Amino acid sequence: MMSVFQIRRVFALLAISCLPVGCAVYGSEDTELSRYFSAAAAHEASEVDHAPWSRLLAKYILKQNGLNLFRYSAVTDNDADRLSDYLDYLQSLQVTGLAAEQQFAYWINLYNALTVQVILDHYPLESIRDISYSLLSRGPWKERLVTVEGFGLSLDDIEHGILRPGFRDSRIHYAVNCASISCPNLQVQAFTASNLEVMLETAAEEYINSYRGVEVIEGELVLSSIYDWYAEDFGSSDKAIIRHLADHAEPDLAAQLQGFESIDRYRYDWDLNE
Repeated sequence: MMSVFQIRRVFALLAISCLPVGCAVYGSEDTELSRYFSAAAAHEASEVDHAPWSRLLAKYILKQNGLNLFRYSAVTDNDADRLSDYLDYLQSLQVTGLAAEQQFAYWINLYNALTVQVILDHYPLESIRDISYSLLSRGPWKERLVTVEGFGLSLDDIEHGILRPGFRDSRIHYAVNCASISCPNLQVQAFTASNLEVMLETAAEEYINSYRGVEVIEGELVLSSIYDWYAEDFGSSDKAIIRHLADHAEPDLAAQLQGFESIDRYRYDWDLNE
């Protein structure tokens, strides 16, 4: 006879398998995934080794005019294998045995490393949206690509089912990278429990103070579509989003933002970040 825990796990997996295919999942409502993975140890467990991911990032990221580009075409077979080994290692861990900061860093790194692997598996391509696992979807986000503690997870599951509802931090959107020009930068080192706060702040400031995040064009306030898709994470209203931007803006941009109470339009460039 199955235990209560096993029955709960079966129903959770069934719920995940019944998610609609091809629909946008931008809400951050509480989910079975977020409830299950919200468990955290009181103290840091043994250190999670993100060094292999840091080495790959340092080797293949090219900084250019404030944009971190990834040299997908230069990745060697050996390094592709190292990336696969790193992802296998992450999947072997008991995430719920980690402290909250370790979990936060874990999910960001898993998302970003998995995205790079997906691009490499389909390279060459012009955009991540050119990848399709079914006729009903555009992009790889709904395909279950990894298994963590028995849960088959997609990129959407990690971002919208675990990170957003589990951590309730708008800076998540500056940390996860969708392999596109308009995405916040893929950072040159892995997130860890010890550098998490500094890196989240750095990522937010980099993006908001770049043309990809915020730009005033001929008197119009033009923002990344991220602030449209995930408005609820930034305060929902235009005024709340502008206040969020001002909190991270450099002096010149902050002065410009004072003249706006509403957002004029959004934009997004899906070209590959290479």
